[in-house]
Amino acid sequence: MTDSYFKLESPITFKGEAGDGILSYRHYDPDEVVMGKRMEDHLRFAVCYWHNFVWPGTDPFGGQTFERPWFGDDMAAARHKADVAFEMFSALGVPYFCFHDFDVRPEGASFAESRRNLEEITDYFSKKMEQTGLKLLWGTANLFSHRRFMAGAATNPDPDVVAYSAATVKSCIDATHRLGGENYVLWGGREGYETLLNTRIGQEMDQLGRFLNMVVEYKHRIGFTGTILIEPKPQEPTKHQYDHDVATVYGFLKRYGLEDEVRVNIEQGHAILAGHSFEHELALAYDLGIFGSIDMNRNDYQSGWDTDQFPNDVAEVALAYYQILKGGGFSTGGTNFDAKLRRQSIDPQDLLAAHVGGMDVCARALKAAAAMLEDGTLEAALDERYAGWKSGLGMDILNGTHDLESLAAHVQDTGLKPQPVSGRQEILEAVINRFV
Repeated sequence: MTDSYFKLESPITFKGEAGDGILSYRHYDPDEVVMGKRMEDHLRFAVCYWHNFVWPGTDPFGGQTFERPWFGDDMAAARHKADVAFEMFSALGVPYFCFHDFDVRPEGASFAESRRNLEEITDYFSKKMEQTGLKLLWGTANLFSHRRFMAGAATNPDPDVVAYSAATVKSCIDATHRLGGENYVLWGGREGYETLLNTRIGQEMDQLGRFLNMVVEYKHRIGFTGTILIEPKPQEPTKHQYDHDVATVYGFLKRYGLEDEVRVNIEQGHAILAGHSFEHELALAYDLGIFGSIDMNRNDYQSGWDTDQFPNDVAEVALAYYQILKGGGFSTGGTNFDAKLRRQSIDPQDLLAAHVGGMDVCARALKAAAAMLEDGTLEAALDERYAGWKSGLGMDILNGTHDLESLAAHVQDTGLKPQPVSGRQEILEAVINRFV
């Protein structure tokens, strides 16, 4: 690997406390068994294509800071980019990667040319996946960067744009299916509005519902067995997104008969922007039966925007994996790093070190979450708090034995005088510190 872009002598491996945590893992040992399963199989790490190999380091006030030798607008540059991407995936030892169509192929002069470019790079990926053993966690379509999508994709007021979006998604599902992808994600787009003065919400929601039904119909038609995922986004990039959070997405899926077909890909940064915690969104998705996968990143809590930074808070991440382990873990989903370097981090080594640090944080957090579950203190406290619903009055309320009249009579006849019970929040928060 000495002639590679990253100039590594050997792949990055687990070295434990002897490692530096920069180009070796101190905590992520893929073969370590946690709760009866290999750590690699728990975490199912994926590296994203877009932030690592496409984003040039721009921000609203400044231009490109990254100078990458694969930046270009032709198929030669796309193949060069793929070479470096698979070099990095292999060096990190991750099992999966993820991509948008726009990330991996140049935009053609026509849709047909763009599709041919995607098909060509899909063939190139297929060979590299065979050589390296890498797998595709999910594919998706970029339905937001080009100006044609400035008013949305599936929710665009122009049917021609909706048709173009459908053709794009079809080509991306085809590529994902061809590469054995385990999921397909929608959309990371502009499915929302800036002002109600030019928007009919009901019209656009019906378009979105029909569009997603067409995706599900096509999935079954071609025999794609992967999971269809939708990613909640509160305000990115439009003022109001229709897929605001897990609860909003679930209501949408129920309305259009999709709750048994589509699950959610939850991003930590988006959860915060929606006014929730990451573990709230995870717990709700499991309880609603729509949990699918996660994007693991964080926001700068002073900026108030989606800064897509690598995770570095073990306690915060441990609470997320606690919900995931409690819910049974991943099935087809995994931990995708939808995170990017800071625009001043311009060296090749920074790309590797950022992922090593993030993977180590996740590994420490996973072990802490498993220890919390195995300890049982938190679950025992929950069982005690809700014990009254397992029998007697609580069970009778839930199963319909009581109504308002009978409950009123019960209170009056028994002279019931409920007394508050401590929620013990500070004690439970202190319990977490035993493990992180």
